[in-house]
Amino acid sequence: VAERKVEDNHRQDSADLLIFIMLLTLTILTIWLFKHRRFRFLHETGLAMIYGVLVGVVLRYGIHVPRDISNVTLSCHVNASPPTLLVNVSGKFYEYSLKGEISPSEINDVQDNEMLRKVTFDPEVFFNILLPPIIFHAGYSLKRRHFFRNMGSILAYAFLGTVISCFIIGLLMYGCVTLMKQVGQLDGDFFFTDCLLFGAIVSATDPVTVLAIFNELQVDVDLYVLLFGESVLNDAVAVVLSSSIVAYQPEGDNSHTFEVMAMLKSFGVFLGVFSGSFALGVATGVMTFTKLRDFHLLETALFFLMSWSTFLMAEACGFTGVVAVLFCGITQAHYTFNNLSPESQDRTKQLFELLNFLAENFIFSYMGLALFTFKNHIFNPTFIVGAFLAVFLGRAANIYPLSFLLNLGRRNKISSNFQHMMMFAGLRGAMTFALSIRDTATYARQMMFTTTLLIVFFTVWVCGGGTTQMLSCHGSLYQSCVSGQMSMTEGSERRSTKHESAWLFRIWYNFDHNYLKPILTHSGPPLTVTMPACCGPLARCLTSPQAYECQLKDDDSDLILTDGDISLTYGDITVSTDASGAHTSAGPAGTTSAVISADDLDRELTYGDHELVMRGTRLVLPMDDSEPPLGDPRHRMRM
Repeated sequence: VAERKVEDNHRQDSADLLIFIMLLTLTILTIWLFKHRRFRFLHETGLAMIYGVLVGVVLRYGIHVPRDISNVTLSCHVNASPPTLLVNVSGKFYEYSLKGEISPSEINDVQDNEMLRKVTFDPEVFFNILLPPIIFHAGYSLKRRHFFRNMGSILAYAFLGTVISCFIIGLLMYGCVTLMKQVGQLDGDFFFTDCLLFGAIVSATDPVTVLAIFNELQVDVDLYVLLFGESVLNDAVAVVLSSSIVAYQPEGDNSHTFEVMAMLKSFGVFLGVFSGSFALGVATGVMTFTKLRDFHLLETALFFLMSWSTFLMAEACGFTGVVAVLFCGITQAHYTFNNLSPESQDRTKQLFELLNFLAENFIFSYMGLALFTFKNHIFNPTFIVGAFLAVFLGRAANIYPLSFLLNLGRRNKISSNFQHMMMFAGLRGAMTFALSIRDTATYARQMMFTTTLLIVFFTVWVCGGGTTQMLSCHGSLYQSCVSGQMSMTEGSERRSTKHESAWLFRIWYNFDHNYLKPILTHSGPPLTVTMPACCGPLARCLTSPQAYECQLKDDDSDLILTDGDISLTYGDITVSTDASGAHTSAGPAGTTSAVISADDLDRELTYGDHELVMRGTRLVLPMDDSEPPLGDPRHRMRM
């Protein structure tokens, strides 16, 4: 009987996994159809949620498992629910594990509950398996050039804006909960700390739908990077902020009263956890210095395992894996990527892109499924309406006041159209869902989880689906390349943005370019050039031989404009630029030709894979992911 039961469970588990595989397969096929038909009213994540909802309805109401007559319900009066239970049956002891609480009305439907419970994953599966590739891919694929140009604004939105949104939503929801208590709509405890936790959870934005449409429609790069950079760091801040709120423990019997020391302790926890996770992620990314270039499969496998272990190491040490793996991805993209063989570089990019795609669509499919398979939903109309209003006001309090303050110090202003689009694109997604499902033990957490699901559905379907129409209302957000022509002011805007780079970042860039990159990678100038002459032996010891051959291979050289002159050699022609932005070219005989247009050179340095010939060696320098229109005569220019 036991063997037959094990075999039945194996078949049931295989069928449950097959459901999710079929959901992903159906989603991929429909995505192809949508892209083929250029249908932009519904993104792939919203489509995955719809399929999940349909399957959830079938599992909940269309399939019923016959009752097993061997099930016996006995009453045993105990004061607590032990996680494991030993049962003595005729002198034989059997161990049973706790699966969860069921209501008295569901005692006769134990088999149906078991089926639904099997398709309900452990929350740790999301945090330890599905979230790491999503967060790592966000850091690994980050376009650092545009990110650092807007670094101050991104940090303001991600840190200060998330905290503002959390407290605005928490205060509004506490007022809503107080009103519910007055009218008798609250059936359990709901404290102010629960409201703040709800504010932290729903402050995590995930505009994956909007960003995908932005990328397809060639939307202004500043808007794209502001949204992407904010969402990347915003998730990390929301995770640490929720942990700090949970850590709030005042002295005395009542753990929900306000106390200054407890608040300061939570603030200290926030700083400690974030800084510790940041340091761990950066350290792991720097230490991933592979020497397996001759074995591409082993090199890729080691890179993958080191990246994933960062998340688990941070969680095991009491830090936050989301922050650690995010900055590990950024660090590895900046340093370790240059040490990989060309084959491993392509493999790691494709591997993490694939894992990100599958994990994200799996989570959105599961969201739709959980709407009907989760057994402890609490739908409260007053709380739901209050939550939608609070989320809207919290997002507005984040975007508009901070944009006004940031514009006081920005030369390239954040326009009102940008602000409206950032307000509209504040979708909630995978991180919000993972934070809410992690703890659903209490009445308050169950109500928060149900409301969070509805918020995610609304923002993905309505806001994500309405992105194209919103862009049509603000036509200036489109790049001019949508109509096939590049803006003639692009080069001057790029140079002005370089001049706006923070002085602190310029200092860091010079230190990183001259010292860290030569030590940690094979790119950058050799240390024998940047270090004093007295440190010659040490510089030769720390500099790899490849650094002498790839001195010009630096994908961050366009981040800022330094004060010195810059010269690049293309075959027999040398192109030089000084701090004023003037460009000249010299032929092989040293004669100077006509002055090259600043826009021409910027366009030539920005787009495509450019071939650099030096000492008879033909190198390819990838400068950016974007490509200009093939019909652009400047793209065919030969120096």
